[in-house]
Parts: sequence; structure tokens; C-alpha cells
Amino acid sequence: MHRAVAVPRKAAEKTRDRIVRARAHPNVALVKYWGKRNWPLNLPSVGSISLTLGALHTEVTVQPTSGSQDEYWSNGRLVEGPPLEDLRRFLDLFRRLADKKEPLAIRATSNFPVAAGLASSASTFAALTVALAAFYDLDLSKEHLGTLARQGSGSACRSLWGGFVEWKRGERSDGTDSFAVPLVSPRDWPVRVAVAVTDTRPKPTGSRLGMGRSEASPFFPAWVSSQEEDLQAAREAIRAGDLERLGTVAERNCLKMHAVAFTGDPPLVYWRPATLAVLETVWQLRAEGVPAYFTIDAGPQVKVLCHAQDQATVQAALAATQGVQEVFVCHPGTGAHLVEGCT
Repeated sequence: MHRAVAVPRKAAEKTRDRIVRARAHPNVALVKYWGKRNWPLNLPSVGSISLTLGALHTEVTVQPTSGSQDEYWSNGRLVEGPPLEDLRRFLDLFRRLADKKEPLAIRATSNFPVAAGLASSASTFAALTVALAAFYDLDLSKEHLGTLARQGSGSACRSLWGGFVEWKRGERSDGTDSFAVPLVSPRDWPVRVAVAVTDTRPKPTGSRLGMGRSEASPFFPAWVSSQEEDLQAAREAIRAGDLERLGTVAERNCLKMHAVAFTGDPPLVYWRPATLAVLETVWQLRAEGVPAYFTIDAGPQVKVLCHAQDQATVQAALAATQGVQEVFVCHPGTGAHLVEGCT
């Protein structure tokens, strides 16, 4: 069981004047998280493996508010309704640890489209986790931070780390053994991920609702039972620096996840015509001798894994694909961290 370190009274009093800012990158799941074994705690049905994306980031600022209620601003827009209630429940996790009740103002700013299948919730809650721990002077282990971040957004625990990361499914009912661990650092395998943006609008069905619908699929039990094979293959490929093997696993796992979504109740299709067009481009690149492999999270955007020396070729091919609005090229990113200059 994780334990919080007591907050010194003088340190706790400082929160009245404190402003803390943290930054985190989103991540792309190469072996997907899809389905929950415990909904309130965001415990996954399966383990997952991801790569943190360095070119994209979210910064979150935490400070007291003069009002009587929490405030949440996302890219300059005041957020209300269910998203604000979800945020308050997350803030309460830290307020209970710190024995505090003060309302907070949370401001999140991302340099990429949010709620569009680019893992903005992962980077937001990873940055928020680090910021809140610093705001309240909580001396928590990285594993404990992971169990907290996971309760805001499951994949946020992966964005606490840089490079290739594995989120352990865990077995305990309280979730204390379900957190992320690093596999390979950003420097050890500098692959690239080209992100083909096909639709910047918020997706009509969020990941949480999508997972619930997908669990009604007749293919869901097979999805769960086959995951360990994909995890093991991905671990071995990452440790060996084998792009072909990792890409093959990532594509297979991606298509299995979306097959489950396609056959949910009701069926769920995140793809757009441009999504399929990008897959055709990736297959054509491989036919021409360029190692490139796709994966698609819960949204219409396509992420393409490739060698660093091939990034210009891959980016140009994706940008020329009909329906693609923009292409980001990401190097492996670092883990969530505090931004200097805030106290």
C-alpha cells in the first residue's frame, strides 16, 4: 500500500501564494490500453506499451483561486460540466493526501489539438500530477504518482516517463500494483513518430465511453487473452532495437483494438476516409523499401513509426496524402517534469 509523506505545516501554509507549473508529453500506445477491469480506479483489462512523443506537450499551472470553487481552463477556455467534475475528483485525491480543502485554479495549455485522439488527457493529467505533488510538497514515489495519474486518465501514468514505457495491468483490487515503468530511455533508441492529423475536431465519442461500448464486442475476450503475446513481442523488439518486429506487433495490435471497437454495442468507428488513405501510404512506403509502421489510438489520427534517417521521406509522403491536414514529427520525449521559474 502506498503511503503519503506528512506535509510540514509551514510548507502547507505556503500554498496560499504558490504557483506551480509542470510539463508533460503525450504518448502513443504501440500495444494498446483498451478496456477496464475496474472503472472507478481506471484499472486496465490489459497491460500496454507506449512511446512518449517529444514534439507535443501540455503545460499545466496550479494555483489557489480567490473563488469558492475549483476552476479549470483548457487552452484559454473555461471548462464546466462533467469534465470539471472529473477534475475535482482528481484534485480531491491530492487534497486528501495533503489534508487541504482549498479550491484551485488549473490552467492547461497544449501545443496540439485536444480531445482529438492525440492523447491530450495523458499529457494533461501527467503534468497535473507532478504539479499537484509539488504544490502540496508531497514526497511520493514515482510508482505512487503513477497510481494517482492513472485515476485521472489511464494512459497518463505512461507520460510520467520518457521513451518506451510499459503500464503494468496489475492484479490487486486496490490498484497499487498498476503503474508504468520505463523500458528504454529516449536516448537509447531515437526512433521517430510522424503524426498524420486527419481531423482536428473533438471526437464525438471519448475513449472512456468507447471502451465501455467495446467491452460488449464478441471479440473482447480474445483481445484480452492475446495481449500478453503482443506485450512480450514488443518488449523483445524494443530491447533489440528491432523496428520491423516492433512495427509488425504495433500494427497487429492496433487493428485488433479497432476490430473490437467496430464490433461493440453500438459499433464505434473512429476512422475517417483520410485515416484509410494514410494506411495506404504507409503500405506503399514499405513496398518502396522504407520501413514505416502505423498505429491508431482512439481517434482518426495516424501515427507512423520510422527510423530517424527516414523521417523526411515519411513526412513528405504523409503530407501528400489526400485528407491529411498536418504532419508532426516527434522524437522520443522525456517524462513529466516541473517547469523552472515557478514557486
